[in-house]
Amino acid sequence: MIDTLEFSLRLGCAFGLGALVGVERQWRARMAGLRTNALVSTGAALFVLLAVNTPGEVSPTRIAAQVVSGIGFLGAGVIMRDGVNVRGINTAATIWCAAAVGVLAGSGVFLGASLGALAVVAANVLLRPIARRIEAAPPGKDAETETPYQLRVVCLEDQEAHIRALLLQSLSGSGFLLRSLHSEDLVDDEGRVDGARKVSVRAEMVARGRPDEQLEQAVSRLSLEAGVTAVRWQAREAAPADV
Repeated sequence: MIDTLEFSLRLGCAFGLGALVGVERQWRARMAGLRTNALVSTGAALFVLLAVNTPGEVSPTRIAAQVVSGIGFLGAGVIMRDGVNVRGINTAATIWCAAAVGVLAGSGVFLGASLGALAVVAANVLLRPIARRIEAAPPGKDAETETPYQLRVVCLEDQEAHIRALLLQSLSGSGFLLRSLHSEDLVDDEGRVDGARKVSVRAEMVARGRPDEQLEQAVSRLSLEAGVTAVRWQAREAAPADV
């Protein structure tokens, strides 16, 4: 068992380092911010301290292992699916790392906990612009072929702006590169529904490989929107990626 001073020191270290990790998340207005990361780190430290202060406990690492499993459920709660996009994975990973920092602090490994917290903050701050630059860079010579796609959505005229915005949101960050987006009024005999005019929204885009399933999910989402009367997409013959 450890005395009160050592207990307080370990707990305070876990709280402070967890808050340090959470400051960056709070600054970027993420779902799990300052309080969440501080609580995760503090809670992980408390579980480890429980094992340390339990007479006869010969394997304190067993509780640390259970902390890892429990944090997995908490991290899953911040991951959301938005159309074909998945959001919150980085925040979930940060929570997982905050728990690891708390475990180290609760075990009395103050230097390791401090270095771990600094590494987490550095990964979220310093690697962010590098990741964006890599994403914006043109593909290399060995990249997969690019597949052109066409998407057509027919909707009521008053829903045109909403459908265009939803289409852009669905394709953002999904691996599809939008080439053009065009709208035109339908003037044929079927150009009206109950007196309301219809509009055809056409999108031209390309993607590396054949992510048909991702596009189908986006199309399914669009087809559920009120005012959408028809949705159709097709993939044309794949061409080598530009280098």
